[in-house]
Amino acid sequence: MSALLFGSISTLADTSELQRESFNEAFAAHDLDWRWDREDYREMLRGNGGADRIAGYAADRGQDVDAAAVHATKSELFQQKLGRGGLTARPGVLESLRSAKQAGAKVALVTTTSPENVVSLVQGVQDLQLDDFDLVVDNSVVSESKPDPAAYTHALSALGVDAADAVAVEDNTGGVQAANAAGITVLAFPNENTAAHDFSAASRVVDHLDPAELPAGLQA
Repeated sequence: MSALLFGSISTLADTSELQRESFNEAFAAHDLDWRWDREDYREMLRGNGGADRIAGYAADRGQDVDAAAVHATKSELFQQKLGRGGLTARPGVLESLRSAKQAGAKVALVTTTSPENVVSLVQGVQDLQLDDFDLVVDNSVVSESKPDPAAYTHALSALGVDAADAVAVEDNTGGVQAANAAGITVLAFPNENTAAHDFSAASRVVDHLDPAELPAGLQA
């Protein structure tokens, strides 16, 4: 049995700039004179965890900030943006997902974001449904953030799939590390804000997904 594992919501639709906008709006809502420009944010995306980014940024500036509260506001704003709809799946995502399903493979979303973000994303993307996934792993299922491999090891166990029979699609280096640590082959599929990062640890780097280039078990 084979499995296609999407490692983040931004491997499905590129939400990176919506995330950055939501962070900046949350800062304003909490009376913080912060603004992350694209270059700042691209560097921050080398690590995982939005609340951790906020806490680290506050510490660097010598400020005492309730990172969890700011991140909660950011999440609400982000979900509102997703709820407006009109998002399109990234190139080749829907075709690859359907090819894998038609081949009898399992398809999962293996992320460490919140279940609310997952639902909002799927509702906002045209032609994508939660039922398209045999399994969704989020931070209500596994608390450890990537690059810890816990989300992937849980997914493999829940799906009954060996690591050697799975392919992960990741858009950030922490996700690549997590999949590698779980023994899974990784396709790096950078988003617009991670494209310049070092994805040498992935088996391949692609700018679109092509069902014909996936392993045979994932091809219809």
